[in-house]
Amino acid sequence: MSIASTTVAVAEVEHVPHPMQSEHRPGLFPEKNFRWRAGEITRLEAFCDVVFGFALTLLIISLDVPHSYGALIEDLRGFFPFALCFSQLVMIWRIHYVYSRRYGLEDAYTVFLNIVLLFLVLFFVYPLKFVFTLAYSVWIGGNAGPDMSFRQATILIQLYSAGFASVFLVFMLMFAHAYKLRLPLQLNAVEAHKTRLSIQQHAMMVGLGLASVVLAFKNPVWAGLLYVLLGPLTVIHGIIAKRRSRLSQS
Repeated sequence: MSIASTTVAVAEVEHVPHPMQSEHRPGLFPEKNFRWRAGEITRLEAFCDVVFGFALTLLIISLDVPHSYGALIEDLRGFFPFALCFSQLVMIWRIHYVYSRRYGLEDAYTVFLNIVLLFLVLFFVYPLKFVFTLAYSVWIGGNAGPDMSFRQATILIQLYSAGFASVFLVFMLMFAHAYKLRLPLQLNAVEAHKTRLSIQQHAMMVGLGLASVVLAFKNPVWAGLLYVLLGPLTVIHGIIAKRRSRLSQS
């Protein structure tokens, strides 16, 4: 082997990215103050994206193609519930994407949690759309649905709330696992703090879902309205988290 070829080979080895470093590809904008440790899209991430796409497809194919103007107007009334379902699934996908990019974990426990998450997402689609469609129908003054008894309404909101709590329980376990591996992952103080905040936020979501399950026994309507607290609780948690972060850095 010549000296020139040896020099080229050494240069190629020196430019191989460290496994714990993220690649700086054009168009990739990592988080501020958090080093993304994942490299190329793995088979696990690709598989998860396919399942998320299939879940969104299940929402779309349930919409019938209108064959008249009246049918079109009727279908447009279902656009708002569809948009809410779409937004919630995208939010779940976004959390999973950030987790995968942040930590790049693919150990057996992480793979297991990902599989459980995908199963729950596919299960979650059906009560998700039905609940939002029903709630929107009631909100605009329509009928609550034929033969929707108190017991049926209770079971419906409990199915949705159980799925909601289960999804965020898996996220809580995933971030807790990453925090447990903070030393091998070489998380700095800021990254470890953000990971703890994610655990707390998902735990809050789990608590809200479980509270809705319990409240549904008493009043399914109030159990559904309980999710209005998501926004204020998230804002309050963010404000408290920022104050604690400033105190820890001072």
